[in-house]
This record gives sequence, C-alpha cells and structure tokens, in this order.
Amino acid sequence: MTKSKGENVNSIVENLLSIHPMLSKNISRAIRSKTNLNPGSLFVIGMLKKHKLLSMTEIGCKLSMPKPHVTAHIDKLIAAKLVERLNDPNDRRIINIQLTAKGLQDFEAIKKDITEELRIQLNKLDENRLQNLQESSQIVRDVLTEIVIDNVDQGCAKK
Repeated sequence: MTKSKGENVNSIVENLLSIHPMLSKNISRAIRSKTNLNPGSLFVIGMLKKHKLLSMTEIGCKLSMPKPHVTAHIDKLIAAKLVERLNDPNDRRIINIQLTAKGLQDFEAIKKDITEELRIQLNKLDENRLQNLQESSQIVRDVLTEIVIDNVDQGCAKK
C-alpha cells in the first residue's frame, strides 16, 4: 500500500527534523574545534564567497537572518579582518560587504579542516552504506536546492 501525499510530506518533515540536529551537531563540533567563529558567521562568509559582494539586506535575505543578527556577524568579521564594508557607488544608504583575502584564506582552511573531520567519520562506513548515503544525500541536496531557490527568489527579489 502506497502512502498518500500528505503522509509522504509528514514523513519527510519528520526525517528532515531528525537529520538537522544530528548534522548540525557534528558540523558545529568540527567548527568549534577549528575556529572561534560561530556557524552563522561562517554562513555569512560562505555566502560572500559565492556571491563576491552583497548588501547587508541581501545577506540577511539569502540566509533568512534578521538584519540585527547580520550586523552583529559582520561587525565581528570586520574586527577579525575577514570582511570589509564598501559604500555602494549608486546609493549611499547601501553598505556592501565583501570578503578580504584573509577572509577567503581562513574560510578555505576552516572548510578543509571540517571536510577532513567529516571524511574521517564517513570512512567508518562500508562501501554499500557510503554509496547509499552519497545517492540519498545528492537527492536531498537537489530537492532542497529547488525549494530554497524558489523561496529566495520570491523573498529576496530586488525592488
């Protein structure tokens, strides 16, 4: 007997809600062991690496983060010389943020360390489990990317 759409959605929600804390805990532990930056600051840096230059509002929108939280993260990152503020040449009310060379270098080093720690954990699995996890995680990533892109496109459209 196949499940109804509603039952499938409920099952997916339960799975995602149980996966998130486990994954978050592992990644957060790896982050804390490698840097004094918190995950939110690393998300900001990762977004800046991807987009090169973003306004404070765009960062908040893309990360679903309130502007006061973005400001707090940016202030810490500026103090650490990982990002810099730039005035928008067309609108002086807009403050753009970009990574510094140090920010990019530190981010890449942290990402490498975290990746290696996760790789060590994954190497404990047998080939069959690894193959299943690779395929499943790719499907989850693809589907979540669709959902997130749709939400970001709707919520972050430039006005």
